Amino acid sequence: MPRSRPCPTPSPPELPVRAVHTGVSGRLRGLMAVCRHRAPAAAALAGRLLAPPWPRRCLVCGELCRTAATAALSPRAGGDTAEGPMGGAEWRAEGVDLCPTCLHGLPWLRAACARCARPLPTPAAACGLCLRRPPPQTGTVAAFLYEAPLDRLLPRLKFHQDLAAGRSLALAMAGRFAEAIADASSPEALVPLPLHRSRLRARGFDQTLELARPLARALDLPLRHDLLRRRRATAPQSRLDAAARSRNLRDAFVVDPPARGRRLPAHVVLFDDVMTTGATVQSAAQALLRAGVMRVDVWVCARVG
Repeated sequence: MPRSRPCPTPSPPELPVRAVHTGVSGRLRGLMAVCRHRAPAAAALAGRLLAPPWPRRCLVCGELCRTAATAALSPRAGGDTAEGPMGGAEWRAEGVDLCPTCLHGLPWLRAACARCARPLPTPAAACGLCLRRPPPQTGTVAAFLYEAPLDRLLPRLKFHQDLAAGRSLALAMAGRFAEAIADASSPEALVPLPLHRSRLRARGFDQTLELARPLARALDLPLRHDLLRRRRATAPQSRLDAAARSRNLRDAFVVDPPARGRRLPAHVVLFDDVMTTGATVQSAAQALLRAGVMRVDVWVCARVG
């Protein structure tokens, strides 16, 4: 009886250079997180190794990103100054796939209500709506207005899983939130607003978490995506009016029971990608405060005007 030949083991497909570099860069990012303060020289070396071997192009205009872009740390009203294009010290946005012109031209939110980030002609501690009905969060900071090109970059992340767009936005807005930390007490944790598991299963990934990961690394903040859970699926907020949005989100969030076994941070920052009426972040902030968190601030990538 003839001996059967063993089936040849198929060789794994050859990975393209870009995929290999992505895997290596993930390990190097871990090295940078460890070495950032203990070994600055090693962190600098890892940063140089993370640079992709192909030319980076701006996600907005398509031009080559020949130099590291800088963004103003303080996007205040008042136009360009010697300090920066938006009137403040500059934040060097390393690794952002945006050219300096497009980075400076992003729709930075220059003046807003400090409680809800509603755009205003001049900055104010509270707008009329917040004076009549104060929100549960202590303050809200939005990096951008939801205008062009943000209305193209964020959907690229949210609906097309373009992680490069998300990473670039996170690193670009890190300077704005670094200033918020400098002006107030430093938060103990960054908490991304969670998706319900059914929405996560359908979409395949959580765009807010993918924005929060590089943001937490850039600001050296603990990321607590285990802290908050969306316990019921809610209708998409974009299809509802303001009153229906509030009803839709009533008791939608809860502090996850496993997380309650750990010490709750006293001061957290709740992070979301886009804020329209604020009903979603207010519902989540109320859940955190009910669980025992002493202070909740809100950061959002973009605010709808």
